[in-house]
Amino acid sequence: MSLRYVPATLELGLEEPVFVFAIAMAIFLVGPLLVKRLGQPGIVGIVVFGALVGPGALGVVEHSAAIELLGEVGLIYLLFTVGLEVDIRGFREAPQHAALFGLTSFGLPFVVGTVVSHAILGFDAWASMLLSAVFASHTLLAYPVVNRLGVTKNRAVAAVFGGILFTDTIALIVLAVVMGVVDDGGVSLWLVGDVGLSLALLFGSTWFVLPSTGRWFFQNVSEESYFEFLFVMTVIFATAALAQLLDIAPILGAFVAGISLNRLIPEGGTLMNRIEFVGNAFFIPFFLLHVGMLVDLGVVFDGPQTLWIAAVVIATMFVTKAAAAWLVAEVQGYTRHERDVIFGLSTGQAAAALAITILGVDAGLFGSATLNAVVLMLLVTALISPWLTERAARGVALERDVADEGDRATDPTILLPLSHNAELQQRLLELSFLIKGDRGSEPVNVLTVVQPNQRESTPEQVATVQAELDEIAAAGSAAEVPIETETRVNHNVASGIVQGAIEVQADQIVMGWDAGQSFRHRMFGSIIDQVLERSTLPILVSRLGHPINTTRRIFVVVPIGADHHEGFYEAVHLVKRIAVGTGADLQVIVVEGSAHQFEELFGLVEEDVAAGFQSVDRWDRLLPLLESRAADDDLIVTISPRRGDVGWHGRLESLPSELVGLPPESFLTIHPRQGEPEYDRQYLRYE
Repeated sequence: MSLRYVPATLELGLEEPVFVFAIAMAIFLVGPLLVKRLGQPGIVGIVVFGALVGPGALGVVEHSAAIELLGEVGLIYLLFTVGLEVDIRGFREAPQHAALFGLTSFGLPFVVGTVVSHAILGFDAWASMLLSAVFASHTLLAYPVVNRLGVTKNRAVAAVFGGILFTDTIALIVLAVVMGVVDDGGVSLWLVGDVGLSLALLFGSTWFVLPSTGRWFFQNVSEESYFEFLFVMTVIFATAALAQLLDIAPILGAFVAGISLNRLIPEGGTLMNRIEFVGNAFFIPFFLLHVGMLVDLGVVFDGPQTLWIAAVVIATMFVTKAAAAWLVAEVQGYTRHERDVIFGLSTGQAAAALAITILGVDAGLFGSATLNAVVLMLLVTALISPWLTERAARGVALERDVADEGDRATDPTILLPLSHNAELQQRLLELSFLIKGDRGSEPVNVLTVVQPNQRESTPEQVATVQAELDEIAAAGSAAEVPIETETRVNHNVASGIVQGAIEVQADQIVMGWDAGQSFRHRMFGSIIDQVLERSTLPILVSRLGHPINTTRRIFVVVPIGADHHEGFYEAVHLVKRIAVGTGADLQVIVVEGSAHQFEELFGLVEEDVAAGFQSVDRWDRLLPLLESRAADDDLIVTISPRRGDVGWHGRLESLPSELVGLPPESFLTIHPRQGEPEYDRQYLRYE
């Protein structure tokens, strides 16, 4: 028996699944690589090649039901990944930004488009409204561009992501109302109520059910990692199916599902990597191929009516979208690049616009010329939207790289090496959360270094430590602070800590000190002192005898000359951040220096904190002063340059052990950053 398979046909207009799939994979590979050499975004290559091989051009591949299915699946998957990327904390802090963009980006094109379609194109009122809804909404066709450039967390991009809730929802409401009018001959309260109830059911059931279900599944069922991915796939399409049952676009259901699972799928984790890989390599390219094959390149020869409608629609869309982007940027204070990126993203049109148009054709509101014009609009936006977005997003990325260095003042990346002392762990976590505040998204990187020993196998040690770190990560989730955990094996703990700080690009290292350990080295013991010698980062060494949030006053000890250290202003900013977080007043004690001089210097640093200043003329008067004034719920902070640095004094070496006996039992030593004076200037109000 021969096992050789003979294909049914090899002629143009291929429908044989194996050949169609082979051509699709080749397009996914070659298309992006080729157009990138021409300076265009890679996703444009898939759309263009789809148009060339589709029935509207060479006709090599039939636009079969399988392509349509995979294209719809890709669009649904795309909207789910967009939901995962939404900055939930930022959205909750400023939902009005998404609302402003969504309502403006839809409202202005919709109103102007309705007038233009009626007055210039001659459509009746309901057809004009439906055609305007087609291009007033938008599909995030250029999302892969902003994702690749790493600007999805930008405030303007986040507003576009959140705004799609408003644009698509309103567009679907317009569709439902217009179709209801056509079917019933008029608008009714029942029709409006039905749409509102469907949206309420979708949002309510998704937001209340999915997070708890997902949390339970990830904790109890996912014995193998691929089960987690299968669970996510089930959620995506079950939610999309629910939306469709409610007569709502499935893409909206997928987007809401992404938002609902946002916190349960951490960025950079294994599951997120799998989701992005499968989407970028398979599902989303099939969506782009589907869009390209919808394009009929022969539309240019269909006569002037199609080109006239297409020209009016495209011009109206671009002008009104640009006006909406400009208006939102002016109100929100966006930069030029942020304005341009929201314009580029909001001009993308794809299958959602085509679906509304086809429904209009089926209802008799549009003719074939309008359908072809909308398809031509899809091609134009598929080319221009990614191009505009790529140019603008690169500018946003550069602004982030330069300007956001200053944002590190309020959103530092912290490395937190932990020991096995549970109480100490919790206190250090609270201190790290306090320093970060509620304004950032950079994680606290929790690290434990395991030293191999002969009593217990290294894998067992790592497993024990990792279990503890998982509990710490859960504590971070409760505080809505992202935590990344790592266990590394190293015979030298200090080397492991310093290497970890380099790898995560930490801005600060926060360490705990057990005052009961033996002094095998100078200040704190061998590990901390070795880290101080090997790292130039600011290092905070703490011994917290009470919860940091109960601190009433903070006594800050500043040695003369510390103001000339290259990390002085950053250290002052850290002190002020802690004071802001605790609501404590500052009492600054200058040793052998001018209190008035340091009052002026502290005033230059960002953060407004009430502070009193005084000086002592000798080091031996510092401890009696602190002992007489400090209480159990106070915190003593010392700005302590490293040995040999500007501002160093020999008494700083013994000061930690002397502070142990004072009433507060809580102190913090800040060793400023070394060797980066230009970095320090970002913390000043002005220069």
